[in-house]
Amino acid sequence: MANKPGWSKPSTILFATEIPANERAFNFALAEARASAADLILFHAYDTLVVAASETSGIRYYDYAAAARAEIKHLEPLAQRARDAGIECEIVVRPGLPADQILDYLNQRPIDRIVTGTHSPGPIGKLLVGSVAEAVLRSARVPVFTIGPEVVDGSYRSFATRTILCAVSLIESSYVIATFAAEVALQHDARLILQHVIRPQERAEVLAGHTIEEIESGLLALIPAELRERISIQTIVVPGDPTEELLYQSRAQQADLIILGAHGASAFAAIARHGIVYKVLAHAHCPVITLSPSVLAESGAMHRKEHPAESFLAGVF
Repeated sequence: MANKPGWSKPSTILFATEIPANERAFNFALAEARASAADLILFHAYDTLVVAASETSGIRYYDYAAAARAEIKHLEPLAQRARDAGIECEIVVRPGLPADQILDYLNQRPIDRIVTGTHSPGPIGKLLVGSVAEAVLRSARVPVFTIGPEVVDGSYRSFATRTILCAVSLIESSYVIATFAAEVALQHDARLILQHVIRPQERAEVLAGHTIEEIESGLLALIPAELRERISIQTIVVPGDPTEELLYQSRAQQADLIILGAHGASAFAAIARHGIVYKVLAHAHCPVITLSPSVLAESGAMHRKEHPAESFLAGVF
């Protein structure tokens, strides 16, 4: 199993933005591009048609060209900020549903990472539709860097990534996730924490044959030997609720980044925002990078089939 080099050190980053842009998310995208010396694409998809009136005929029509020009004009100040920071930046706008357009664009251009913002869960009617970030992070063929509503602006610490918290277990796909996290830690010279949470219903079975200390030691095997020797790694195994423990440790360890895998959520989770990814994105104080099933598959990881009523696998949520 192998990860693509561009996933941990991107050469092209796509910032999926609304208008007006999520300023905190853009600042993180800018910092990511600067840290990796990557090109930045400001990508915006609009599903609202601009209606113009012909001065000569008075006939109303849909003016796609005018809509595109208007959207580009809104994004130009952001692009100029990126260029002033020494980053190659271009603007891409497309008509259509944002998630569909983003995923389609990934098939046309070599993109290494997506950066996007998200908002707090809204009314049930909105949740039934699902957010753009949700659709993208569970389907994209590249890692997705998401800035949730409670993420603290990293400008006060120059957006440094000093501590990375990675949710793992001993299933095969966690090897890909942990290796990716180690590569990112090496790129940033950051400390890496591997955390596995034992759910209450699994505690008796898991701890019947192993101590917590033994499981913690076993987590180190998820990291290739050549990377283990080059970064600082800490392992944490605790019983409890995966979401609560992940969020608790992210604050206790002052994590600058959370990394986890994202499987497709159950129908109930999609409606109720019940899944772990939803909760982590909604409450994490730092950005979250998710690896979709497509990313895991491209790295050679096999997936267990989820129970239809669950949206959780240890290390893959």
